[in-house]
Amino acid sequence: MTTTLDRPAPQTTTTSTTSTAGLTALTALAPAVWGTTYLVTTELLPPGHPLFAGLLRALPAGLLLLAIFRRLPHGVWWWRALALGTLNIGAFFPLLFIAAERLPGGVAATVGAVQPLLVIALALPLLGEHPTAARVGWALAGVGGVALVVLGPDAGLDPVGLLAGLGGALSMATGVVLTRRWGRPESVSSPVLVSWLLTAGGLVLLPTTFLIEGTPPVVDAPAAGGYLWLGAVGGLAAYLLWFRGLGSLPVVATALLGLLSPIVAAALGWLVLGEALRPVQLAGFALALAAILGGQLTRR
Repeated sequence: MTTTLDRPAPQTTTTSTTSTAGLTALTALAPAVWGTTYLVTTELLPPGHPLFAGLLRALPAGLLLLAIFRRLPHGVWWWRALALGTLNIGAFFPLLFIAAERLPGGVAATVGAVQPLLVIALALPLLGEHPTAARVGWALAGVGGVALVVLGPDAGLDPVGLLAGLGGALSMATGVVLTRRWGRPESVSSPVLVSWLLTAGGLVLLPTTFLIEGTPPVVDAPAAGGYLWLGAVGGLAAYLLWFRGLGSLPVVATALLGLLSPIVAAALGWLVLGEALRPVQLAGFALALAAILGGQLTRR
């Protein structure tokens, strides 16, 4: 008997194993690209303006897609697009950056890694999907793997930072599940839906950014390159791939792909910044990657 999470989205047809694997690989590129955000932010962007970076990652890409497709939401999709854009982008980014500012990076990444567990919990009331031992097990293994990779001896616990990190994970998890539940309107392509969500999330971020951070920073050549990467690749390309996969792949398996973000961030820290990579971190890499792969292979 096929469960809700393993059933294709209403707009898709059953795909072969090969095409599903290809779609999974393309979807995985999105969180892998998001894993470069830490390196780009610390090495290229002016400090103290993380929300401005999030704004440039979302709003220009959304407006560009709107200009290309010239399709606006209609009916219930006005508030659905606003809700999904806020959950996936507009609320998620500020909470993520608050957690990053108040917690050591390893703690923030580990808190964010609980998102697949939250997706499993939300799938029961929102999608009618009962959790299985395999899904819960892989999600727990993913959290453990990320913790081994990124947690250090200076892992402090700030209550506000922890609440922000959990709030960000819950916001993104809710957005992921509701995106799967609502699908998209008939005759509306995935890129059109992405244009609505990026624009809505960017518009939510617009007043938040200027209220919290004030005047935008001075942008030099390296910063311009960093913002261009975040907007064109981390925003436009990555979100197109992410929401395309989210509309077709099992939602828990897709959520587990998000573990690639802290893994890629840690790997870039080692390759580019010369950060130490201890044996326990290598074990964490193996465990997290096993959880990601196991989550893709687990089907009913």
